[in-house]
Amino acid sequence: MNTKSTKFIISSELPWENVGGGVSRQIMGYDGQLMLVKVKFEKGSIGILHEHFHSQSSFVVSGIFEVSIGGEKKILHAGDGFYLEPDILHGAVCLEAGILIDTFSPMRLDFLKQ
Repeated sequence: MNTKSTKFIISSELPWENVGGGVSRQIMGYDGQLMLVKVKFEKGSIGILHEHFHSQSSFVVSGIFEVSIGGEKKILHAGDGFYLEPDILHGAVCLEAGILIDTFSPMRLDFLKQ
């Protein structure tokens, strides 16, 4: 398995992975320490509550999301973002179709095809 991406990431050349429930993701750049992922949500789709050992920081490119972090909820719009410390319960509800850019450290090995 390759543990790093190519140097140049051309979005039109990368596949989208349907993860279900109106959510799909496109793996962008990564190595063992860092991963960048574009996540597309249809209106009403849900990023279920979950937790992981990775640090995460996310940026709202478009759309409107109700984001829950550790039991606290906020409505986020394009230009907003959020940070997740490791092992904190979090999720999102898409109120208006949109895209998030997620960064993870270390990389999400579970996101890569094996």
